[in-house]
Amino acid sequence: MKKIFILFFFFIITHSHSTEIKLEKIFDGFSKPWSMSFIDENNILVNEKPGDILLINLKNKTKSRIKHNLSILEDGQGGLLDVLYHNKQVYISYSENRGRSYSSTSLAKGTFDNKKINFKNIFRAEPPIKSGYHFGSRLVIKNDKIFMTAGERGKGMIAQDPQKHPGSIIRLNLDGTFPDDNPKFTNKKNWLPEIFQIGVRNPQGIALSPFDEKIYLTNHGAKGGDWFGEAKHGENYGWKILGWGGTNYSGTKIGPKWKPGFTKAIKYWVPSIAVSAMLIYKGEEFKEWNGDALITSLKDQSLRKIKFSDHKVISEKIIFQGDIGRIRDIKLNKKSGEIYMLSDNGELWRMYK
Repeated sequence: MKKIFILFFFFIITHSHSTEIKLEKIFDGFSKPWSMSFIDENNILVNEKPGDILLINLKNKTKSRIKHNLSILEDGQGGLLDVLYHNKQVYISYSENRGRSYSSTSLAKGTFDNKKINFKNIFRAEPPIKSGYHFGSRLVIKNDKIFMTAGERGKGMIAQDPQKHPGSIIRLNLDGTFPDDNPKFTNKKNWLPEIFQIGVRNPQGIALSPFDEKIYLTNHGAKGGDWFGEAKHGENYGWKILGWGGTNYSGTKIGPKWKPGFTKAIKYWVPSIAVSAMLIYKGEEFKEWNGDALITSLKDQSLRKIKFSDHKVISEKIIFQGDIGRIRDIKLNKKSGEIYMLSDNGELWRMYK
């Protein structure tokens, strides 16, 4: 394992809501880092979009490459996407190379090994599409079920077709089979058996709340219309019937922000902040934030804290903005309560008091 020596530095940020935070750069030199997952308090898996899986040791300040067998097509927003470590298994979402420049948002599973992981696909979003746009894709596990966000690949109204996976939230058993209480088997007979919810555009954040056991999402709108909301069984967020307050990039109107019959988000952003990853905080380091959503952004380069209850925003505060660049992922060190973030400029940051 190659040892990497890093010049550490940190700075302190204080805002009017009197929470003092410290930011420390832990590593740099990543190539398009997209996601991370804690194995334990000292070890993190990091995915780089071009295709590398890295093992980071926070204690020894080392990083090493884990070989794998995934067939990735890095095209536009596609590549190696989310990573989730769970009970010695590693789950990966990625843009799978389906041939002739076609790809799908796919999900693979493999047993953790620090040298090489042999993955097996357990899900593919069908049909494969020739596009480098809107893969999603984030993962979370609740009650031995894995949820995956599948973007609509830039195809708009495909998100309203429950016979196609793009533009939906997927829910699977951990072996890739579909649960018998998914919407198809309750009240949505014409839906594909893996689909949990439809009508999303490009959801790049998902998290399970340890307080109410609900799953929450963030989703990119078009020109405006980013949102934060809840994943709901058998419901429809409305893309591209609804515009959520945004417009097409040409400036033309998409549709209303919301109307009855569709899932209503908790929070919308117009103009777009390019909302990315999120978590629901639970820890001792920032215990005054317990139960709040911490939401990152790309274009806005901010970390935002949203206090909410009963689907209503109580407050929204910017913790910091522009200090570490475009924030791609955010994760909690559950033992320490400290927060870790990946930035698009190839850096891993730690936030603490």
